[in-house]
Amino acid sequence: MSELNPFKIAQAQLDEAAAKLGLDDTTREFLRWPQREFKVTIPVKMDDGKTKIFHGYRVQYNSSRGPTKGGLRWHPDETIDTVRALAAWMTWKTAVVDIPLGGGKGGVTCNPKDLSENEKERLARGYIRAVGRMLGVTKDVPAPDVYTTPQIMAWMMDEYETIIGEKHPAVITGKPLELGGSKGRGDATARGGMFTVREACKKLNIDPKKATYAVQGFGNAGQFAATLHKEILGGGKLIAISDSSGGVFNKDGIDPQSAVNFKLETGKITGFPGTKPISNEALLELEVDVLYPSALENVITDKNANNIKAKISCELANGPTTPEADKILYKKGVHVIPDFLANAGGVTVSYFEQVQNTYNYYWTLEDVQKQLDAKMTKAYNDVYDMHKKHNVHMRLAAYMISVDRVAKASKLRGWI
Repeated sequence: MSELNPFKIAQAQLDEAAAKLGLDDTTREFLRWPQREFKVTIPVKMDDGKTKIFHGYRVQYNSSRGPTKGGLRWHPDETIDTVRALAAWMTWKTAVVDIPLGGGKGGVTCNPKDLSENEKERLARGYIRAVGRMLGVTKDVPAPDVYTTPQIMAWMMDEYETIIGEKHPAVITGKPLELGGSKGRGDATARGGMFTVREACKKLNIDPKKATYAVQGFGNAGQFAATLHKEILGGGKLIAISDSSGGVFNKDGIDPQSAVNFKLETGKITGFPGTKPISNEALLELEVDVLYPSALENVITDKNANNIKAKISCELANGPTTPEADKILYKKGVHVIPDFLANAGGVTVSYFEQVQNTYNYYWTLEDVQKQLDAKMTKAYNDVYDMHKKHNVHMRLAAYMISVDRVAKASKLRGWI
């Protein structure tokens, strides 16, 4: 169904922002499409001696503001349209936090759970042999994403350096610390989100120390959201958590670190002592100050948006709210911090990694977190001001800022 095609959704979101900005037809059409996209075939010798053919992609959506940047996903359902959409969203994400990069994305259609470590290494190196000439610190810089890891990034960087015969750690970010990874990358997505929530609480006159919050999705981002909310906002009460197994609730509060430990030990949050069960659906509709959708896309739709009672929804997941739901939440007064602003801490620290690699000098953890705070705080306030000035919801305001910045850079270059 075309309406569920992620790239069609990305184009529709761009069209809405372009209309609000009054962009001419040529500029809008230019920004609706990737500048470059590559489809590659990767033969990999498997452990049983047979050779299997994999299909890989790399999309460089827009490089007007700098080298393209974006993750590399290994997923059985990967298609060129998912990669195109994610590359578009990366373009807007780097622009909204105002880092000098464009947007890109890559993918390989495979099920990594079926691959041995040796097969993963051969696939990682094969991908770089196929697309390496399109990559580089001044061209396009991949990073880990769904089912790819720092170890996979290390193999890819090594293959790239082997091909060109030079050391270029900045060609890939999300590497192990020992190979030039940045301190502060692990919790950067959630930490960046916390800085935006702190700013939103100031705007909405919410005392973050007394705020109640719920976390939907308890993977990496959700676990850090649970613990960092208290650390960065100086308090707050976590009353509900859910993951794919179900959810837990306690109106008197749940200790975040104990919940994280339980999840890491048991692999799920259900059964956490001192709590009652709650469904994922019911958790989203709780009366809390801050809701953190941190799992899947399209969990807040026109079916349940009217029941959302949170004052702030900080989208650590990609695409948790449908376009129809956005309009309903805006009318209801729910303050949505949109995904490509809320979760931009990850790409921001990836950019910091690129910078450190390039001039071969590494920052302290305090430096990384201080710079991240400055970037996320300014980005949030820019979007908030646009939202107030044009009387539009926060997602549209974020798009307007990003699209305007990319359009101006493209025009200044004389591309359009």
